[in-house]
Amino acid sequence: MTESNVVTLNQGLVGADGQPLAAIPTIENKAPEDIPIEERGLQLPEPKGFRILCAIPHAADTYESGILKAGDTKKVEEGATVILFVLKVGDMAYKDEVRFPTGPWCKEGDFILTRAYAGTRFKIHGTEFRIINDDTVEGVVMDPRGYTRA
Repeated sequence: MTESNVVTLNQGLVGADGQPLAAIPTIENKAPEDIPIEERGLQLPEPKGFRILCAIPHAADTYESGILKAGDTKKVEEGATVILFVLKVGDMAYKDEVRFPTGPWCKEGDFILTRAYAGTRFKIHGTEFRIINDDTVEGVVMDPRGYTRA
């Protein structure tokens, strides 16, 4: 938005002459089952620059003792997880040879260790994903089972 543009009370973007600049498209909210299976993968964003798109592994349904976890407990565990699964790597991730002299810290298909709540969190049809910066990867995890936030 340039300095000559104004947002009106009805949230429409107009130029200095008062004429609408562009219509903001309406997004239809469809149920996942109404979207063809071959189109569902297209909904994942393409990470840009030095960003990495990650999936959050699902929390276990039970405690080690066998007691079932409440749904809210699983949501908290998933939201605060320190383990992520790398889905896509942005085109500029790990390209800076000064910051990453040994090369990439992770690749697509890796489980990684990062800080809890790191990155931009969003959901697609109830499944949470994150986009993190390439330098927030703290380690690659060969077997993610058993990791919990301290």
